[in-house]
Amino acid sequence: MKSLVVIAGEISGDTHGAELLRALPDTCEWSLSGLGGPRMADLAGTIEDWLDEAAVLGLLEVLKKYGYFREKMDEAVAHIQKVKPDGVLMIDYPGFNLRLAKRLRAEGYTGKLLYYISPQVWAWKKGRIKVMAELLDLMICIFPFEKELYEKSGLKTEFAGHPLIDEMAEVRDPSIIRDANLVAMLPGSREREIAKLFPPMLDAAAFLAEKRSDLRFATTGATAPLTARLEEMVAERGLSSVFSVGTSSSHEIMQEAGVGIVASGTATLEAACLGLPYCLTYKVAALTAMAAKWVMSVDYLGIVNVMAGREVVKELLQEKAKGEAMAEELLRLLDDESARAEIEKEIADVVSMLGEGGAHRNAAHSVAAALGK
Repeated sequence: MKSLVVIAGEISGDTHGAELLRALPDTCEWSLSGLGGPRMADLAGTIEDWLDEAAVLGLLEVLKKYGYFREKMDEAVAHIQKVKPDGVLMIDYPGFNLRLAKRLRAEGYTGKLLYYISPQVWAWKKGRIKVMAELLDLMICIFPFEKELYEKSGLKTEFAGHPLIDEMAEVRDPSIIRDANLVAMLPGSREREIAKLFPPMLDAAAFLAEKRSDLRFATTGATAPLTARLEEMVAERGLSSVFSVGTSSSHEIMQEAGVGIVASGTATLEAACLGLPYCLTYKVAALTAMAAKWVMSVDYLGIVNVMAGREVVKELLQEKAKGEAMAEELLRLLDDESARAEIEKEIADVVSMLGEGGAHRNAAHSVAAALGK
C-alpha cells in the first residue's frame, strides 16, 4: 500500500486532483488523505472538503482569515508527521502549499514532496523557483516551457500535458459550422470583469453593426445572474436586435463564431483549443497595472503569446481596451481572410505544443513512479 496526502485549495485544484486520483495505477492500494474539495472528498472520505473557507481571492481576504489558515497549516503538518505518508502531493494553491513544503522540510519530513500544476512563478516571481528546487522532489507541469525552466534550477520536472486538451475534446462539436458573420464577445466570468470589459465590447459592437449590417454578436455569462446582467446591458445600448445573449454556452459560441474578443484568462486558451480566431483584452485599476509591470517577468499576458514568444493574438490591455481598438482588430480579422487563416494556423501550432491528451493520467503515473510504484 502507498500512502499519499493531497492538498488543494481551489475549485480547479479539486477538479484536477480528483481526476489525477482516479487515474492512479491500480497495481497497488492507495491510502489517501488531505485537504481538497467535494470531488476529492467523494473519492476518499479521508480528504476534507475545505473549499468554502480556503478558496478566497485577494490579499485582504487572506489576511482576514490568517488565524484559520495558520490553524489548518498546523493541522496539516501534524497529520503528515503522524501518518508519515510516502508522499505529499500539492496541487497549485502556492500561497499555502509552498509554505507547507517549507514547514515540512524544516520539521524533518523526509518523504516525497510532489507538485502538480506549477504556480505561474515564470510570470511573477521567478525567485521562487530556486526555493522550490530546494524543497520539492518533483514538479509536474502543464506547459512545455515550464519543464526547461524548472530543470535549469535542478528540480526534476515532467511535462504531463495540459488538462484542457481533454476537456475541450469533450465539448468540441464537429457538427457546428462557423458563421463568418458572428462575433463572439466574452468579457469574463466575474462581475467586475463584465463591468469593466463589456461596455467597450458593446461600443465595438455598435461600431461594427453600423459598418456591417450583416454582423451578429453572441455572449453569455458564467451564471444565470451574470447572463441576465449582460442581457440588460445589451438592451440598454439598444443592441438586442443584433445580440444573442445566453442562447449558447461559451464553448458553443467559441465554435460558432467567425471571430471574437475574449477576456484574458483560461477562456483564451479554451478559445485557442476550439480554433476561434480572436483578440484578447483586459483592464484592471491603474495602480494594479502599474504594480504588475514592476513584477511581471514575461512580455505578454495571453498564454498563447507567452508560448509563441510573440504576439500571435492581439492584446488590447488597459488604455487600449476601448471599443474603437476592439472594433478595428475585429474588422481586420473579419475582412481579411488571409489574416484570419494565419491566426488560425498559428493558434493551432501553439495548441499542438500542449500535448496529445491524457494529462491527468500522465500526472498520476508520474506520482506513482516517484513513490516507487
